[in-house]
Amino acid sequence: MRNVEEFSRLSDELEQACRETDGVIGLVLLGSAADATRRDEWSDHDFFVLLEPGRERDVRRDMSWLPRFENSVLLGREGDIGFVVVYSDGHILEFAAATADELTGALADDALIVYDSDGIVARIIAGARDRANASDGLAAPSEERAANDMRLVLVKLLIGVGRARRGEVLNGSNFVRGWAVELLARVVRARIPSQLPSSRDKIDPLRRFERGYPELAARIDTALAQDVESAAHGLFDVAREVLEPGWEGFPSDAADAVAERLGW
Repeated sequence: MRNVEEFSRLSDELEQACRETDGVIGLVLLGSAADATRRDEWSDHDFFVLLEPGRERDVRRDMSWLPRFENSVLLGREGDIGFVVVYSDGHILEFAAATADELTGALADDALIVYDSDGIVARIIAGARDRANASDGLAAPSEERAANDMRLVLVKLLIGVGRARRGEVLNGSNFVRGWAVELLARVVRARIPSQLPSSRDKIDPLRRFERGYPELAARIDTALAQDVESAAHGLFDVAREVLEPGWEGFPSDAADAVAERLGW
């Protein structure tokens, strides 16, 4: 949604729809939907819709209560409580429609409580923020978390290359371009100061990574543009050259073993 004012209008319509829909007792905007300073033409509407227990099936069965639903071209399900709607102009709604119990374990960083009829949404969001902080390593020693994540990077690279050499290229690619990259980004964030600390996302370490680490991001992107094994080797080199020097927690012996096993 390219127009910032139009984005806000749709947010207002969403709030009104939630207030007028039986069984809906709360609305929380998330991410850039909650923070106007982060919005651009690619921002989506991410949110939680809190449901009254016992009414969840009715609300989730018919999504026509959503604003401008007649202009939607796609409605998809993501698990039991997740939904995604795409409008004809390409704008996206991505949300969970759930009871308080179903949101147990949810994570939230930037969040704006818009509607809270029963006064329980604030408690849910407080818990979601606490869990996001914990998952980000703020509730545990960052050194221990970073060292373990680095060990897992090596594991994912080793498995990924092995799968690719076996002929399971797509599966191997997922290990390298998915798991290993996310873990590596988490380690980088834990070990290297960001050029733009405000770019940090507590839930997804890859969000806005380019803003905080432009040179590293470019190098990682170049590696990922290659075949699976070359991509893995490139990530391995980044880890050893950027993270290993001066870090006692780096698993150097394990890195040597992985390099020897793969002939690097």
